[in-house]
Amino acid sequence: MTCVYMHMASPVGRLKLVARGEKLAAILWENDRPNRVPLGDMREDPRHPALLAVQRQLDEYFAGERDHFELDLDFAGTAFQQQVWQALLSIPYGQTRTYRDIAVQIGKPDAVRAVGAANGRNPISIIAPCHRVIGSSGKLTGFAGGLERKARLLELESTQQGLSLDRTRTARPLAA
Repeated sequence: MTCVYMHMASPVGRLKLVARGEKLAAILWENDRPNRVPLGDMREDPRHPALLAVQRQLDEYFAGERDHFELDLDFAGTAFQQQVWQALLSIPYGQTRTYRDIAVQIGKPDAVRAVGAANGRNPISIIAPCHRVIGSSGKLTGFAGGLERKARLLELESTQQGLSLDRTRTARPLAA
């Protein structure tokens, strides 16, 4: 099935929204590695209803008016990747988890590196919040959109949830 796409401006740069049928298949960064998310043939359709719904919800998220998404998602990946991506969807707005936390959550505590690799292949950035996954030291680590964007997304969410980012790009709770 051919995918359709549109671009949108956002506070973290230009995003490419991709739908397969009526479901969101990908959100890609302007500097995304080619083939990080294999999608096949695509055609532009800036009026596609599913993509317009994604754009509206992302605009609300960036405006601080939305802390969860109500979209139909079409993850294409291995069974393991899908487990990881489903675990990402369970991370609450404004909170973080480590790669180890995700590995334990999916019942594969020794698969921390594989969780990191699957996280890096997450096709639906922001919606499946891979930006909320940090290193066990608390430092920000790999992100397809770049660490500056990861920090910006966490900062955006922290304004509502009592989290702060220090200059070493470490997510930490604010003192009470």
